[in-house]
Amino acid sequence: MKKSLIFLILLLVLMQLIGTERTNPSVNPDAELKAPDAVAAILKKSCYDCHSNETKWPDYSAVAPVSFFVASHVQDGRKALNFSEWKNIPDEIKKRRLQRSVQTLRNGMMPLASYLWIHDEAKMSNNEQLLLAEWFNTQLRAYE
Repeated sequence: MKKSLIFLILLLVLMQLIGTERTNPSVNPDAELKAPDAVAAILKKSCYDCHSNETKWPDYSAVAPVSFFVASHVQDGRKALNFSEWKNIPDEIKKRRLQRSVQTLRNGMMPLASYLWIHDEAKMSNNEQLLLAEWFNTQLRAYE
């Protein structure tokens, strides 16, 4: 038992030596999504930590193994949809991402439950979800 505990502690210490990328690429104001203030506020509160280049990296995101999980989610989120790079995305892809955004909002899939567990402030009210979905639908019409 004692050897197992020592091994586990040593493993956790060694894991701290493995770096994770916790960076925020620069934001070009000309490339980022432009939205009305009410919509932008919801996006910044509930979406930007994973879906922009403006991630707020909390202290726990520097501690392995949590750091691996957080960095991976941010990378995946930015790859799926990055509001900081909005104007650089081809229109056909924008259309698909807007459709998926509406669907994930309606299904309650975003923000992720694992994120909301720690970030209660990112929860969206029903009105906020409706406003965001309506705005996404309005944007969608521009690509049809």
